[in-house]
Amino acid sequence: MTEFGFIDYIANLFAHIPTNDFEGIGDDCAILPLENGESLVFTADLLTEQVHFLRHATSAYEIGRKSLAVNLSDVAAMGVRPIATLLSIALPSDLPKGWAKEFMEGYHSLSDEFSVALIGGDTTRSDSGITINVTAIGRGSSANIKRRSDAQSGDVIFVTGELGASGSGLQDLLARKFDTPQAVAHRNPQPQVTEGIWLGAHREVHAMMDLSDGLASDLRHILRRSKVGAEINTELIPIAEGSDLQTALCGGEDYKLLFTVDPFTADPLIRNFHSHFGTPIYPIGRITEGNKLQWLRNGSPIETDWQGFTHF
Repeated sequence: MTEFGFIDYIANLFAHIPTNDFEGIGDDCAILPLENGESLVFTADLLTEQVHFLRHATSAYEIGRKSLAVNLSDVAAMGVRPIATLLSIALPSDLPKGWAKEFMEGYHSLSDEFSVALIGGDTTRSDSGITINVTAIGRGSSANIKRRSDAQSGDVIFVTGELGASGSGLQDLLARKFDTPQAVAHRNPQPQVTEGIWLGAHREVHAMMDLSDGLASDLRHILRRSKVGAEINTELIPIAEGSDLQTALCGGEDYKLLFTVDPFTADPLIRNFHSHFGTPIYPIGRITEGNKLQWLRNGSPIETDWQGFTHF
């Protein structure tokens, strides 16, 4: 069963159970509207040793920060502010002394950076490596929430930064090159929390999500939910130094934001974002009618089987 197929199976299995006002499966977070015009959003991410991190190549401090970062990125992709987390962790008996404390120091450092409270969780023993699960909660104006299903034909597609550093960093780590800039980037993702909140406040931003599995996979989530297609100009992809086009599209774990914008307001948004953050956003293509994802090189279609990370 594919990832999409499994998600569809779950959604259909639970379709007869009342949602209790939640807007659930399909976005980076589930949404619970409140009575004051705000909403809470909820997300959960699981990190497992040898799949999401390599213990021999990553410090406990870095694993702690990354465990939180990937969840804060999901909240940022909804356009709201993260406010709290729950942390559950299963630890094997062969960890060195002080590992758990160092992990929590890393988790705390990023929590403190964004004023995100740790409000609960669970701990248990593991017989097969480290497993970490984080639930993150965000809050913001219901009008600011961005969904994957809101892309419109003609929208300009943007990303908020260069892609491929993390994917190249993973390749370096597997080759036991631990100190390259790309390896450091892979071990230390930075969630774009402030950028997500800012984009959430702009009505001209339609659909949004974060880039965790690679543009080649993640963009398809927006297309599928919005029932649209896309044309991507590969020469416009912002490729991180030390990476290449395929890694930028397929490597994953860059945790930049991917979003679509009304074409008549795209240029002012580019200027306003740069003025506010001092960094650019990158237009890489446009949303089209239909359901086809077309890769272009200098305006001409190219045939490729690019795919990002798949969970199954």
